[in-house]
Amino acid sequence: MSLPPEILKKVKLLEIATRKLVNNTFSGEYHSAFKGQGMTFSEFREYVPGDDVRTISWPVTARTGKPYVKVFDEERELTLMLCVDVSGSTDFGTEKYFKGEVIAHLAALISFSAVKNNDPVGLLLFSDQVEHFVPPKKGRGHVLRILRDLYYYQPKSKQTKISVAVEYLQGVLKKRSNVFMFSDFMGDLSFDKPMRLIGKKHDTVAVCIKDPIENKLPSLGLIEFEDAESGETILVDTSSPIFKKKLKEFKVENENQVSSMLKKAQVDYIEVSDHDDIAAPLINFFKRRNRA
Repeated sequence: MSLPPEILKKVKLLEIATRKLVNNTFSGEYHSAFKGQGMTFSEFREYVPGDDVRTISWPVTARTGKPYVKVFDEERELTLMLCVDVSGSTDFGTEKYFKGEVIAHLAALISFSAVKNNDPVGLLLFSDQVEHFVPPKKGRGHVLRILRDLYYYQPKSKQTKISVAVEYLQGVLKKRSNVFMFSDFMGDLSFDKPMRLIGKKHDTVAVCIKDPIENKLPSLGLIEFEDAESGETILVDTSSPIFKKKLKEFKVENENQVSSMLKKAQVDYIEVSDHDDIAAPLINFFKRRNRA
């Protein structure tokens, strides 16, 4: 299938835009933040002062007459799975980027960091159904394919059901993986139980993408809003103190509910709302992990 030139151009520009940040910051932070699957035996070597005495190999020590220790290497390879909400609300944006474009940018940063660490990367696109799945593979070419899919894929549905994506991942991910779930976490929130299950098995991070206007709606008088997922329209007075109060209450309730469910599921949470520096929340998250 041949892709439109504008899609290929977007992907190339995205790779160029993220390359410096990946090389200078992201790759190292990513490597440190996510641990490997365990340790594998590498070799025996003579004991030197300061070595952990628990690593001494007593059979080899007895055979050679000198103390020897076991040397282990970290099994570093980890599967990175990008789980991306492609419902109608990700087409929303009032400033520099749409939500979907923010997701593509962050996915590129994480994916190219995984490539530098020789980790395989996979992709799951979901709405209220599993829309598209790309099995994890290694290499820059595979990541470029994933980014092309992020830009080019046309979802069959505009609705959202996060539990569908989580349950699907539980079936296809056979070993412990790093799962980054990108969504605005609005709408259907019936993902409590499946999220707990995936949080126990996989290192899962929820990345909540918000538009700046969602934190502070300007007073513009009567405005007709359309729900990007249901298509329903409603006329509201954005200058009304009552409307602003109700909107704030709804927003706080939604955020508290999402935060509570993710915390119980042992899933980390990152909010990206400042589109002038969309990488900062992710970098700060990695740094906090590395200090823990």
